[in-house]
Amino acid sequence: MYMNTTNKSNFQKRKLFFFPLFLIAFFSLSAVVMLLWNWIIPSVTTFGALTYWKAMGLLVLSKILFGGFQFKRHQHKMHQHFEQHAPFKDKFLEMTDEEKQQFKDQFNNRCCFKS
Repeated sequence: MYMNTTNKSNFQKRKLFFFPLFLIAFFSLSAVVMLLWNWIIPSVTTFGALTYWKAMGLLVLSKILFGGFQFKRHQHKMHQHFEQHAPFKDKFLEMTDEEKQQFKDQFNNRCCFKS
């Protein structure tokens, strides 16, 4: 049986290419956080300056707490979420103008959007 291994091979090559780029970006972003913190925060507040390693820790902590740095795979989940509501959208688009108006009125009454 023939097995296609070119996709795995390409993935491994991309992984080897993007991992060093990720590290460079992470270390550079840590330096930017340190520079911005040390430029702005000590003059505005009573907090002191940050070292490079503390800035990196602050960056990791912000990632953990706020969930930043979202990549494409998260967008796929959002797309799936909107696909789940596609039947409702199709049903709404197939309604007549009177049915749409009746639906909007019922929605506004239930959600306290009375005009």
